[in-house]
Amino acid sequence: QVQLVESGGGSVQSGGSLRLSCAASGYTYSDYYMAWFRQAPGKKREGVAAIDSDGSIKYADSVKGRFTISDDSAKNTLYLQMSSLKPEDTAMYYCAASDHVLLGANWGNQYEYNYWGQGTQVAVSS
Repeated sequence: QVQLVESGGGSVQSGGSLRLSCAASGYTYSDYYMAWFRQAPGKKREGVAAIDSDGSIKYADSVKGRFTISDDSAKNTLYLQMSSLKPEDTAMYYCAASDHVLLGANWGNQYEYNYWGQGTQVAVSS
């Protein structure tokens, strides 16, 4: 069955960096549209970044220039390099996979994704 397993979360100070990983299994990685979402306490889940099999990338405005999404299809692994972290980046971060290409702003709609990981916590202190 499809499994997405995130790792790499932790606690850092403002301005620090973290690299999240998402190991995917149980499906052909390149057939799926991959994304990172996050959810802070009391807030709705929001799209952070997404990547298509052709290399097309989308970012939320709040993370542009600070976060970088990438993947290694040979390892079936998705990454999120986070730099210049801010306290407002504190959230549970989730990896997600969709079995169809998402156009326009749909990449940020959580209901377009079929599979989710369990999440990894990121805490940024000021």
